[in-house]
Order: sequence, then structure tokens, then C-alpha cells
Amino acid sequence: PHIAITALMHGNEYAGAQALANLLASPPHPPHGRLSLIFLNLAAYAAFDPRRPSQFRYIEEDMNRLWMPELIRSDHTSLEMRRVRELVPVIDTVDVLLDLHTMTWPSATLLLTSMAERNLLMASTLATSQPAPPQVVLDQGHPTGPRLIDYTRFSDPTGTARACLLEAGQHWTRDALSQSTLTARAFLAQHGMAPPLPDIHPHPSVRAVVTDCVEAQTAGLAFLRPFAGGDVIAQAGTLIAVDGMDEIRTPYDNCMLVIPNLRPRRGHTAVRLARLL
Repeated sequence: PHIAITALMHGNEYAGAQALANLLASPPHPPHGRLSLIFLNLAAYAAFDPRRPSQFRYIEEDMNRLWMPELIRSDHTSLEMRRVRELVPVIDTVDVLLDLHTMTWPSATLLLTSMAERNLLMASTLATSQPAPPQVVLDQGHPTGPRLIDYTRFSDPTGTARACLLEAGQHWTRDALSQSTLTARAFLAQHGMAPPLPDIHPHPSVRAVVTDCVEAQTAGLAFLRPFAGGDVIAQAGTLIAVDGMDEIRTPYDNCMLVIPNLRPRRGHTAVRLARLL
């Protein structure tokens, strides 16, 4: 198999890049197959300025919204689009992929997958191989464009290639680096590319499926309190935010909040709502 771990999809999410650098410092020697460690948006990382850390997610457009075959074959161009086209010949040979990310706001650690059942199974197994299992969340992706894990090779219901995305924690924290490194090593062990991790007896991972994506209709969307990703709201109809004259309420009991953005811009995702499985 061809196993790949990717990092730096966004130039200011460097915990994953450090995790790959740690692996390269004492590189694994896979007993079979092929292993690729891929640094994605090098230009955005090169531009990173710690005085303005939030401004270097990308240079021209979000690289994690460009993984659509029709778009890749089109005349559309940008720095990130050119980089995607450089990477596609490699990605098209990958059998199993882990994409490392971090988050702006505090959140439980997440493994995100597309809706294909094989991806849920892989992510669930990866989660429960760790002492503190990440939550496993299925979703349909972003309306603004497909992520790498949504690329046809990994999301086609009839395919066999698998992918998941780790949200390792808040940007620029030691915990995010530790989680990125641990999950990368667990991923390699899961696929026979590294020695097994020590036996553990973890709790079962929380699993959920996203049902609603709440987009800010005004610049003034405000949450009633500083929710964290992974919070579960027990009662349907609970008011969690106001957006102009609109009220945002939970649509069902035990509704999980996935990556709430406490200061969303108009037209951007404020929170995803997920039903526990």
C-alpha cells in the first residue's frame, strides 16, 4: 500500500509540519509498501509572521477547497491551485491518507471523514488505538469546495482508498503538537509502517454525523457563551447563538457542536451541528 501523511494545508497550522519533521528526524523504515510525508502549502508557511498569525492560512485561496477533478482540469489558477496540480499525480496513487490540521478555537480533538463507510471504520480504529480517543465526525464537507479528504479517490462510494483529517487542537499549542505526533505514529502503526503502540484500554470514541452547517448571515453573529468544539447540548431547541434577528437553536437532543467559530465573518461557517451515532 501507499500510505501518506500530509501537513501544512494551511500555512499557519504548523503543528502537523513539526510532527512530520519529528518523524523525518528518525525516519521509519516500512517493511512493505510506500510511505510519503507531504508538506502541502509551503508558500503560505514561508510567509508566516507570528505578529499576524491568522493571516497566513493561505496566499490566494484556501487550498483545502480545491480538490475537485473538474476544477483541477479547468483554467482556474492561483498559487494554491498550481500546488494542487503538482500534488495530484502523487495523491492519485495514495491508498490511505491522514491530513493533519489544528483549529482556531478550543475544541476536543477530532477525526473528520467523508461519508464513505470505509473512512468511518478506519478513523474509528485509529481513534481507539490512542489513550484519549479523538471524537470521530462524519460530514458532507464544505459548500465552498471539497477538502482533500473529499477528493474523489477517497470519497467515491465504490472506491477503496481511505482518508481522514485530524483536528489536533488549538493552533500553536504544545498539546496540538503532541496530539499530531501521537496520531501520526498510531496511523503508521495501524497500517504496518511502524512498530505497534503499547497496549492500552481506551474509552470508546464518540462518533457523530454532521446534519447542519450554520453560516453567519450577518457580521454580528454571537454565541450565548464561549462554546468549545465537542460540547453536547442536551435539549432540542436550546438557543446557542443569535444572528441579527435570527435565533440559532439546536435541532435535536444531544446535539454536538463541531468546531464553533466564536467570531465568524459574514458568509463563513459559524458552527456545524452533529447527531451522535
